[in-house]
Amino acid sequence: MSTTSDRPTHSQPWLHQHGHEVQAFGTVRQFPIGLSAQARMYSCQRLNQVLADSQILYAQYKKHHWLMHGPTFYALHLLLDKHAGEQLEMIDSLAERVQSLGGVAVGDPRHVAEITRIPRSPDGVEEVPAMLSRLLEAHEEILVDTHDAAARVAQQGDDGTNDLLVSEIIRTGELQAWFLAEHLVDTPLVRIDAPRRR
Repeated sequence: MSTTSDRPTHSQPWLHQHGHEVQAFGTVRQFPIGLSAQARMYSCQRLNQVLADSQILYAQYKKHHWLMHGPTFYALHLLLDKHAGEQLEMIDSLAERVQSLGGVAVGDPRHVAEITRIPRSPDGVEEVPAMLSRLLEAHEEILVDTHDAAARVAQQGDDGTNDLLVSEIIRTGELQAWFLAEHLVDTPLVRIDAPRRR
């Protein structure tokens, strides 16, 4: 009988490994977590849509962070990077929730591009208000879908997914949208025509 210690030891990695797919995207494994396969399947579908759209939003945040310009460059450069980091944390939470339900989280950027509902941005550089508007529109698309998903998974008894969608995705998304929208208000810092106080 062969044991692990009987095997020859060497430092060469086993390169170019290939294997067959052990779980197809769009399926769920059976997990003993008190939710039916049908409820878990539905939650995974809704989560994967939010996950795909959020990955595109994250990429747009990073792109606009790099391409930001103008007199508010520094503030927006930092804000967009902060928002991108928060999006990345939410992406991880969404993917882990899919996995915890027995599903398969969408991860390959090419697959994400196939299922996202967020319109593709131009390859070049847009004006700053257009970049901010693009981010706001993506937030709204995700928030509309997430509000609906949260309500429907709750009806199926999936409180964990509902909690994630409400407490992380909706609340963070609304806060980020507020910060972006305020940068599109055309208000001068100083009103020159205001009468001076004596």
